[in-house]
Amino acid sequence: MRTLVFEFFIDSVDIREFKGKRILEVGSKYVNGSVRPFIERFLKPREYVGTDIEPGKFVDVVIPAERLLDYFGHESFDVVICTETLEHIMDWRSAINNMKGVLKRGGYIYITTVEKGFPFHAYPYDFWRYDLDDVRKMFSDFDIITLKRDIEHGILLKARKPESWMPAKLDDIALYSVLLGRRTKRIVTIDDAPLARWLAIKFLSSKARWLMPQALIHLLERVLTGWPS
Repeated sequence: MRTLVFEFFIDSVDIREFKGKRILEVGSKYVNGSVRPFIERFLKPREYVGTDIEPGKFVDVVIPAERLLDYFGHESFDVVICTETLEHIMDWRSAINNMKGVLKRGGYIYITTVEKGFPFHAYPYDFWRYDLDDVRKMFSDFDIITLKRDIEHGILLKARKPESWMPAKLDDIALYSVLLGRRTKRIVTIDDAPLARWLAIKFLSSKARWLMPQALIHLLERVLTGWPS
């Protein structure tokens, strides 16, 4: 986890948002750092639940972000945290909608992710890069408290879910894909994809893509986005 993410939390959190509250962290597996020990020790939440797609340190529930509402139900947490994870989730719309849905009205969401220029890092996948306008549109239905760029090509967001919340539509937002090298609205999900598309994702998410002929990369891109061949 980047040092600036820790600094963002230290500068942005208010103990009243956390003390005695129920906290959800999405993408909580310990890889190279975590805000969890800081929050549990100094902010004293009532409960801290970490979720990820695979088991590991700080993971309490193994579940994808796209299924949070199915598992936890609507408005079940006071704070939602998601650090350095959104770029790795192919179906980012569903993930964001689920995080918004499990957050109580009046609750806070903290998100950090990366923008174009940040290195490719597949754990196990790397799909997207966000900019300030992308995140502003995604959270146009929230009260944005902090939204800024850091010097390490990172995007930092703190926002509050309003009492009169109505979900924003995300369908028209096109993000920059590090697999395709351009903006796109959609990448076919693995669950809906035939084997060829799944293989395209695997290859384009790996270092092997840099060794492939350009014609093969172009073909895999067409398969991945569902274009006709």
